[in-house]
Amino acid sequence: MQFVFYTHSVVSDWNHGNAHFQRGIMRELITRGHQVIALEPADGWSRSNLLTEQGPFAIERFRKDFPELVPVTYDASFGHEAWMADSDVVIVHEWTDPDLVARIGRAKLNGGKFTLLFHDTHHRAVSSTQSISALHLEHFDGVLVFGEALRESYLRAGWGKRAFTWHEAADDRLFRPHPEIEPVSELVWIGNWGDEERSAEIQQFLIDPARELGLSGTVHGVRYPAGALAALADAGLRYEGWIANADVPKAFAQHRVTVHIPRRPYREHLPGIPTIRMFEALACGIPLVSAPWSDVEGLFRSGTDFLFARDGAEMRQHLRDVLHDVELAKALAGAGLETILARHTCRRRVDELFDILVACGNRHAFEGASTKEAAA
Repeated sequence: MQFVFYTHSVVSDWNHGNAHFQRGIMRELITRGHQVIALEPADGWSRSNLLTEQGPFAIERFRKDFPELVPVTYDASFGHEAWMADSDVVIVHEWTDPDLVARIGRAKLNGGKFTLLFHDTHHRAVSSTQSISALHLEHFDGVLVFGEALRESYLRAGWGKRAFTWHEAADDRLFRPHPEIEPVSELVWIGNWGDEERSAEIQQFLIDPARELGLSGTVHGVRYPAGALAALADAGLRYEGWIANADVPKAFAQHRVTVHIPRRPYREHLPGIPTIRMFEALACGIPLVSAPWSDVEGLFRSGTDFLFARDGAEMRQHLRDVLHDVELAKALAGAGLETILARHTCRRRVDELFDILVACGNRHAFEGASTKEAAA
């Protein structure tokens, strides 16, 4: 089958964590023998910022790390209809320009044979409803959303014909333990500042506990203001800026524990949706302590796969326990990895995607499923 993905960027993950999951899904599809085209705007903000900050080196890193992915950039003169003409599936990410979303929908209306899906991995459906309600999704076959609470928002608003919950996951070909690497530091956090959506939480669940416990540690991410950088330095944490996603597993391996700090809009309005870094960290076999979020969908086993900290004091206690109890750390790392491999890999999400395609009436997906069942 031929898949076309409209992405904000597959090349750049600068302040753009959704690229992680999209890359993993595309890589899995290619491994299974499907054709995949990734389209992205030539002037997208993530790609532009990455080039400004890191230069052409970052693009070369992407090509080296993900040689099977061949992105195509588009501008105002791009012939989108021609690129979609022979496709079996077109998946449009929600950061795609609204006028282009409407144009793609018209291509479907005007005889497009492909299954057309909209993919939402953000909180704008509840934090900026006007921006989503203005999208023309009436010709899309379905909407993929990364949490049940978000699916319910789409259903209540009547956006799209149908909505499917399709959680993010870890690309376990990339995100895996590296037991050959010895930890050289205690705490690592990989996350962006986040438009003031978790500033207080970063202070409460990362900076203050690290300072009070005197931990050695590293922080990776972008868009940290001067005050935040000063606070990290005061806590004894090294700030090392952007990190190529392919380097993240080894960064986890060089540390003994990590933390998960969700953004406030998810915690308050979209329960059940962790950041993708939680999936990736657990896939790397590092013990994890999480700031509050509601796992209403039962994605993980709280207290077994990771530890929940309700406030800064609990975060401090949990970090101390993990760093001083080798058996606890080992048990958390093993259980978290077990759950990821059983439930939350890109391999499993591609299986789910094909079930969704069958539900949407995609003939090729249905034939593939029938062949698979017959072989079993």
